[in-house]
Amino acid sequence: MSLETETHLESEYVMGTFARKPVEFVEGAGMYLRDDAGRDYLDFLSGIAVCSLGHCHPALVAALQEQAAKLMHVSNYFYIERRGELARRLSDLLSRGEGDGAQPWRTFFANSGAEANECAIKLARLYARKRAAADAVAAGADEQGVAEAEAAAPRLIVTLQRSFHGRTLATLAATAQPAKQEAFQPLPEGFAATPINDCEALRCLFDERGPEICAVLVEPVQGESGVHPCTPEFMAQIRELTSRCGALFMCDEVQTGIFRCGEAFAFQRLGVLPDVVTMAKGIGGGMPMGACAARDSVAAAFAPGDHGTTFGGSCLAVAAAHCVLDVVEEESLAQRVVETGDYLRRRLAELPAVAEVRGLGLLVGADLTAGLSAPAVVAAALESGLVLNATGPSTLRFVPPLICTREDVDAMMGILVRCIDAA
Repeated sequence: MSLETETHLESEYVMGTFARKPVEFVEGAGMYLRDDAGRDYLDFLSGIAVCSLGHCHPALVAALQEQAAKLMHVSNYFYIERRGELARRLSDLLSRGEGDGAQPWRTFFANSGAEANECAIKLARLYARKRAAADAVAAGADEQGVAEAEAAAPRLIVTLQRSFHGRTLATLAATAQPAKQEAFQPLPEGFAATPINDCEALRCLFDERGPEICAVLVEPVQGESGVHPCTPEFMAQIRELTSRCGALFMCDEVQTGIFRCGEAFAFQRLGVLPDVVTMAKGIGGGMPMGACAARDSVAAAFAPGDHGTTFGGSCLAVAAAHCVLDVVEEESLAQRVVETGDYLRRRLAELPAVAEVRGLGLLVGADLTAGLSAPAVVAAALESGLVLNATGPSTLRFVPPLICTREDVDAMMGILVRCIDAA
């Protein structure tokens, strides 16, 4: 079907929630996409950090074909093959560097990052409630006293200004961007925002509202706001303050996780250990999947019926995630991500038109100098066969597949320079 036909049909029958670019992609292989006219495009967006192995990696295609021919879905009323094994693999990845005796992680499988974060939000509040009840029982409270303790349990979740956690009502409330929230008021209450990397402001918030706080939820690198990493000092301050008051430290690794930043998870590059970690995007390599993992003692707050999903942890999603993790290991992609990411940032920093470069691994943001329009550069790049993303008026974001090489970076830079010069 042609771009013209597809554009007409979508304008008539699809809700207009996206301002789509004027291209229709119909095929993909590795670092490249192909449109309906047979033109190839170098992809440095990878479905917004989703296609970890590039497009149509033979191993992932084979894994999905094999599983689809065997069994696709039976519901979470039943066990399926390899889901428990996948949860164990994630627990091992999350526990890297802890040594023997580390408390295991337990995972709830979802379909998206927003769903994973919804799970984390619910878990944080339920954990605080059950902990308050247990403390009341230990103190000898009667039934009424326990109920009062539960009602008074902390419910406030601290997030960061300019964060992004999803577009459901609860995750939108957690997303501290008023422009995205205003049209959907009233949003759920129970969230407070603090500036990124401002330890003093964070301490003041805890001094003022500490007894109300049940959790802090942060992206180790804020992707949608323009790729802004948290500093190790700021992350350490979150860990100290949450531990002191019994709140949970929750990392939204939807965009940063599954080796996007070089390690299995970005928090591992920042020297902290959270209590809850959410993930999605790259875990399925293009197959919709999300997950919320929590330390065993925290995850135990959930009982059957407290949370659920129809499609989460399906046969196809489990097969895809296993394949992604297998290929990352077999092809030593973690080390490649670090090396290629460093090279990409160096090459970008050399451009006179680039004012600042930020990021970890293959999650990179570049601010253009005054007078240059990032959306205009993105549009020119698409015309020239390069897929990029602008997160704001002057910021470009680069999130290529984890298979990206230096040669791919060089090819991208050649196109980018021409597009900036023409902008």
